[in-house]
Amino acid sequence: MDKILDGGAVAAVEDVRDGASILIGGFGLCGIPENLLAALRRKGVGNLTLIANNSGTDEHGIGPLIKNGQVKKMIMSYGGECKAFEERVLGGKLDVEWTPQGTLAERIRAGGAGIGGFFTPTGYGTLAAKDKETRVIDGKPFVFERPLVADFAFIKAWKGDSHGNLVYRKTSRNFNQVMATAGKTVVAEVETLVKPGALDGDVVHTPGLYVDRIFQGPSYVKPIEKRTVRPREEASR
Repeated sequence: MDKILDGGAVAAVEDVRDGASILIGGFGLCGIPENLLAALRRKGVGNLTLIANNSGTDEHGIGPLIKNGQVKKMIMSYGGECKAFEERVLGGKLDVEWTPQGTLAERIRAGGAGIGGFFTPTGYGTLAAKDKETRVIDGKPFVFERPLVADFAFIKAWKGDSHGNLVYRKTSRNFNQVMATAGKTVVAEVETLVKPGALDGDVVHTPGLYVDRIFQGPSYVKPIEKRTVRPREEASR
């Protein structure tokens, strides 16, 4: 089945309505769906619940959506690089459900696998466990975590074919792969779009079964969240 979406990112967000929940792939700014996020910002849809590892920066990732006042709630594990996120949270304008990073990944995996929840020792005795069921198993305290699913999953891959099969490149695989299983509508943007059969089946990370729409992004900035380099050594004389 051909899943190529004519109209690219603009067409991909056409049916996203106010109040939608969206899984956003990427880790920091690595592997984020740049074109989908930009289209979402331009559309101006609001009251969004976004599930992501982090809030990005003021200039890239989810940050511009937060600055624009389009995000009502974040389910996330880290928010330290975005000033707009900090200001809106402290100002009571953005709700946050803090979730430890490993727990976040497992909640998404559980949602995609149809599992009703799981017990984890992570977060026991902290605010992350507030109002949650706890249980002692083999003498060790655990916290019950519920699965996560969303109306949409916006993900980014390195290569994909018209049937929706995806290949991620190195660390950009991060949250993209697991989020592809937990969205009711999964939209993938790729750097390179190929014909069916061009991808080696043994290297496909996300089968096309999970993907509803796919398009080739026209351009990618691939920003770096925090650039660090070694001091230059003085040239020997």
